[in-house]
Amino acid sequence: MKLSEFKFDLPQSLIALHPSDRGESRLMVVHRKTGEIEHKTFANLINYFDDGDVMAINDTKVFPARLFGQKEKTGAKIEVFLLRELNREMRLWDVLVDPARKIRVGNKLYFGDSDLVAEVIDNTTSRGRTIRFLYDGDNDAFMKLVDELGETPLPPEIISRRKVETSDRERFQTIFAEHVGAVAAPTAGMHFTKAIMKRLEIKGVNFAPVTLHVGLGTFRTVDVEDLTKHKTDSENYRITQSSADIVNAAIDNKKRICAVGTTSLKAVESSVSASGHLKAVEGWTDKFVFPPYDFKIANALLSNFQLPESILLMSACAFGGFDLVMKAYELAIKEKYKFFTYGDAMLII
Repeated sequence: MKLSEFKFDLPQSLIALHPSDRGESRLMVVHRKTGEIEHKTFANLINYFDDGDVMAINDTKVFPARLFGQKEKTGAKIEVFLLRELNREMRLWDVLVDPARKIRVGNKLYFGDSDLVAEVIDNTTSRGRTIRFLYDGDNDAFMKLVDELGETPLPPEIISRRKVETSDRERFQTIFAEHVGAVAAPTAGMHFTKAIMKRLEIKGVNFAPVTLHVGLGTFRTVDVEDLTKHKTDSENYRITQSSADIVNAAIDNKKRICAVGTTSLKAVESSVSASGHLKAVEGWTDKFVFPPYDFKIANALLSNFQLPESILLMSACAFGGFDLVMKAYELAIKEKYKFFTYGDAMLII
């Protein structure tokens, strides 16, 4: 498929700048077999799942990855966006810098009045750099400092229209976030409340946590018309044996397995055995899910309404069928559903 096929006109007013209360967003339900589309609220999600069904949830935890520093000597203000840790012992990180033209190999960057200093050691892309943090404390102390200095990494589409607020630190996170490492939230999971999860558990639905640290592989823009030529940045992921066992029992019993978000979808589809079962794994994935795609694990998908030409939209179209999902998006715009990170949700079954 071509990139341009995923283009559509999205009114800016439909990009949510703030989230609804958890569990109170709208939910569009799309039935793949019949093409039926229903309009519900997120709390109605429980009506579509029964005993033995599984929800694969991404338990990655977002950290405040956007740092603001100054360049040595000139004092020029620099934004440093932490993408991923390359080497913990040497404190090497993959980052994006802005403005990039001012940042060269050998430059030192200072962060406020803290003890944190970084040295640029390599250029990776036009905006990408490898930096080494010069810091004496242990990793816990280092991450605590990043937590204090950093800003919640809301996407540009939001921060171009409003400032980051204190409440974003709690809201740009799922309630089941556990393993620190994401620089963007797995947004479909942000709708869940403890009460909704408890009601699903009472019905016999099992939760299978997977961890995929959301990074550039998820939110980088695609800039080639031929999607087969797009190279995806790899993201760190992990699936435990206990989660694999939960999913595999559902496969064997022909139950519903819902990937909560396209990042969970990517994780489970990245580790499939020859028999079509989920394998425990710890490693990196650069899987790019776009139509046509033969899914082996998930048979339901919960996803937010995504931006035009985004990797996330392509994954949803691969799962629900291009024509049906694009028709649903057309309807979502007409019905004024909210889009993107803080927007409404779609369940494809």
